[in-house]
Amino acid sequence: MTNYELRISILATTALLTFVSLASPALSESIEDTRQLLSTKQCPGCDLSGVGLVLTNLSGANLSGANLAGANLSRANLSGADLTGANLSGASLYGANLSGAKLDGAQVVGADLRDAYLVNVSFGTAPVEGAHLQGAIGIPLEVAKVEDFYRWGMVQGEKGDAQGAAEYFTQALQIDPQFAPAYLARSVARYQLLDRRGAMQDAQIADKLFVAQGNVAGNQTAQAFIKELQTPPGSKPAKSKGNFMNFLGAIGAAAAKLFLPF
Repeated sequence: MTNYELRISILATTALLTFVSLASPALSESIEDTRQLLSTKQCPGCDLSGVGLVLTNLSGANLSGANLAGANLSRANLSGADLTGANLSGASLYGANLSGAKLDGAQVVGADLRDAYLVNVSFGTAPVEGAHLQGAIGIPLEVAKVEDFYRWGMVQGEKGDAQGAAEYFTQALQIDPQFAPAYLARSVARYQLLDRRGAMQDAQIADKLFVAQGNVAGNQTAQAFIKELQTPPGSKPAKSKGNFMNFLGAIGAAAAKLFLPF
């Protein structure tokens, strides 16, 4: 080995040892914090960034002010957990049970809350605009807009989940009872669920609202669907029933132009 190669090797080794010596305390602290959390469920202010806690039982845990950025808490049990002021940016909470959890002041931008259980969750002042909530159960009405629930309903409809779609449209209407597209979309979902009476009621309400709001495209679509509903069952081939998005195609196209920025 030449002197030049020897100097390069020494410099590289020194740099590596310096990096390890700097990183080790933080890594050790993270490991110790994880052990503390798992053994006591008490870890306020802990640094748990990037840790893997999939399926972990953390019910009632105290994680107030903890750094959980990028942590994997998929399907973890966090029911009743105290996450006030915690940093959950980019964390995966996919399918997690957060029922009764406290998230007041938490950072949830980029957090994956899809399919999470959010019944009785206290979000308080936590900004949830950047969180992914599609498919979550029990989303508090105050943390999302009518357009959000409507979009989520459309997505569930595309998946063939008429029941889930109807539930989202119902939540949209709880926020804004005058939001005609949600009535018509729920009418389609109810039709798919073989609730023709409910479907007709929703379609007629949608039709009246579209007329009152001067929405010609919406009115025409509602009228076309009402006509479909008035057709006696069995008078058409079974294939004419189609799927959710066949019927919602017209209203979806209208939504692109008039209702929502799809």
